This record gives sequence, C-alpha cells and structure tokens, in this order.
Amino acid sequence: MKTKLITVLASIIAVFGITVTSLVTPIAPTAHAIDSICDPNSGVAPEVKQAAGCKDANSTDRALPNVIQAIINSIILVLGIVAVVFIVIGGVGYMTSNGDASKLQKSKNTILYACIGLVICVLSFAITNFTINLVNNSSNSTSSSESASDDSSTPCVTVDASGKVVPC
Repeated sequence: MKTKLITVLASIIAVFGITVTSLVTPIAPTAHAIDSICDPNSGVAPEVKQAAGCKDANSTDRALPNVIQAIINSIILVLGIVAVVFIVIGGVGYMTSNGDASKLQKSKNTILYACIGLVICVLSFAITNFTINLVNNSSNSTSSSESASDDSSTPCVTVDASGKVVPC
C-alpha cells in the first residue's frame, strides 16, 4: 500500500514537473527578443525602446521593487505548489481511509486547509503585484514629471505598412 502511494505521488510530481517545464520554456525566446531590442547597439529607434519598456543602463530607480517582487512571487509559487501537494495527499488519504471516520476527517481537514492556503497564495500574489506595480507606476510618473520641463507626454509610435516605425 505504501509503495502504491509513493508511486502515485512520484507520478504526480513528474507530470507537474513536465508541465511546468513546458510552460516556462517559451519564455526564453521572448526574453531574448526584448534583450535584443533593448541592446544599445541594436539600432532600434529610442521610441520603440521606450514603448518596449527598455530602461537606461544607468537607471536603477525601480530595480529594488522589481527584485522584491521577483522574490515574493517565487516564495508564493513554492507555497502554492506545497498547497497543491497537500490537496493531493489529502485526496489520497480520503480514498484510502476505508471508511475509518478519523482518517476520513483528517483527510477532509487536510484538503480544506490546503485549499484555504491556496486561496491565500493567490490573493497574496494579486495584492503583492498590484502594490509593486502601483509603486513602480507612481515612481515612474513622478520621475517623468520632475524631469520634463514641458507638457510633452510619452511619445507614441506605430508601424506603417512598410514596417517603418513612425510617430503617431
């Protein structure tokens, strides 16, 4: 019985690992494309770089909030994975309780508390990202309003039919 449980858990972890790997893999080419656009020697127009969200090499004003956001998101991800694992453990315990009331109640409580933990992880992810984005946007708007002496807004760029970048 114990070997079946270990086999089932190992299978679930393997499927989860393959799924996460397949979801994360397409991110690398996108990150490379953004890096090539933001490269100072790329020859891309400054308007396009600004529209793509490129930052100056000397600009570190928003680096700390982004690092904090990445760390918190990683912690929340790990906690979410732990909550899902506990839901699976509770489900396996529920199926293998064989009608024993104490094992059944223990498994139900495990599933309930893991679901509550998962909801807390999702809410904390949303609140954290909302707050960090709010801080980034407010610091961006104050720094741009302090540095701009006229009332010019962020330049708007479009791509015409020939593929040339033109201002709006």
